[in-house]
Amino acid sequence: MSVKPFRWKKSHLEVLDQRLLPAKYRKIICRRPSDVAKAIRDMAIRGAPAIGCVAAYGMVLAAKLNRRLQLSNFEKAGRLLKSARPTGVNLAWAVERMLGAAKNYLFSRPSVPPRRGGRVKVSLFDVLLAEAGRIEAEDLRMNRAIGRMGAKLFRKRKNVVLTHCNAGALATAGHGTALGVIRELHREKKIKKVFVDETRPYLQGARLTAWELAKERIPHELITDNMAAHFMKTEKVDGVIVGCDRVAANGDTANKIGTYNVAILAKYHRIPFYVAMPTSTLDLKTKSGRDIRIEDRSSDEVIYINGNRIAPRETKARHPAFDVTPARLISGFVTERGIVRAPYKTSLKKLISKHGLLQNRQPVAN
Repeated sequence: MSVKPFRWKKSHLEVLDQRLLPAKYRKIICRRPSDVAKAIRDMAIRGAPAIGCVAAYGMVLAAKLNRRLQLSNFEKAGRLLKSARPTGVNLAWAVERMLGAAKNYLFSRPSVPPRRGGRVKVSLFDVLLAEAGRIEAEDLRMNRAIGRMGAKLFRKRKNVVLTHCNAGALATAGHGTALGVIRELHREKKIKKVFVDETRPYLQGARLTAWELAKERIPHELITDNMAAHFMKTEKVDGVIVGCDRVAANGDTANKIGTYNVAILAKYHRIPFYVAMPTSTLDLKTKSGRDIRIEDRSSDEVIYINGNRIAPRETKARHPAFDVTPARLISGFVTERGIVRAPYKTSLKKLISKHGLLQNRQPVAN
C-alpha cells in the first residue's frame, strides 16, 4: 500500500494516528522516545511488527537527544518503550536489538573510510538509524515472502477467506502478514471474498482491515464477531488466516481478543486455521501460552464507542486486549521460510536451527 503507518523524516518520526481511521487521516510527530511510547500505549500505532519498528526509531530519537552517549540513558529509554505494551514480542525484541547496536558502538566506536582518504567517526545516531532502517526493511521483505508462501495453501481459483483484526500494511512495515497472504491471493485472482470480523471492542477489522481492502478493491464483507459461526455454517469458507503478537515455543499463539473464538469455530466446521507468523514474533523463551502476559486495557474502550456510552453507568467491563489460541487448534504457521506444521515443539525449534535464525537478530527473507 502507498499508505504507511509510520515514516522517518530526517530528525523525527511520523506516525499515522490509526485511532481516527477511516474518517480522518492525521499524523503524530514523535521527537522523543516518550512520544513514541505514548503513541504505542494509546494505540495510535498498533500491530506487533509495526510497534517493533517504531520502537526502533524511538531508540534513534534517544540517540539524537543523548549527546553525552551515556548507556544508562539508552537503557532508560528502552525500559520506557518496552513498558508501553507487554504482550507482543516484537516491541521488546526491537528495543533489545537497538540496545545491542548501541553497546557495540559505545564499546568499539567504529569509523569508516570516506571517499577520499582518511577515516571519519560514525555517530551513534547514524548507527542506530541504519539499524532501525534494517529492521523496517527486513519486516517488509518478510511480509512479502509470507504472502507468497501463504497463497500456496489455497489451490482453488475462487476462495472465501475469513480474517480477524488487522494484520495488514497498517500493522507492519507495509504489505501485511495475514493481509499479505490475501493480497497475494487477490493478485493471483484466487479470492472470491474476504469475511472481515469487525473485532470488538476496538473495531480494527471494521476501521482498518476493511479500509485497506477497499483501497485495493479486494472483495470483502464486514461481519460482526458473533456472525462468524453462522457464515462458516451457511457459506463455504475455505480458510481462516490471522496474524499474531507472540508465539510460544509450543505453538500457543497470542493474538487480538476474539482470535481464540474463531479458532474454535474453525475447528468445529473443519476449516483450516492458519497463523501468519514472521519469525521475529516467535518467542522460544516462552514455553507455552500460560506464560504469555495478557495486556488488560481500559474498560472505557468497551463501554464507549466514539465517545458515546453504550452501557449503564453502574456496569463494569473487562478488556483483555489479547487471548491465547492453543497450538492444537492451529493448522499451520505461515512464515517467510515456509509453512510450519505440528508438532510445533519440534518444528518451530527446527525452523530456527535450520535457517540459523537468532532471537536477537531479525531474519532476512529471500
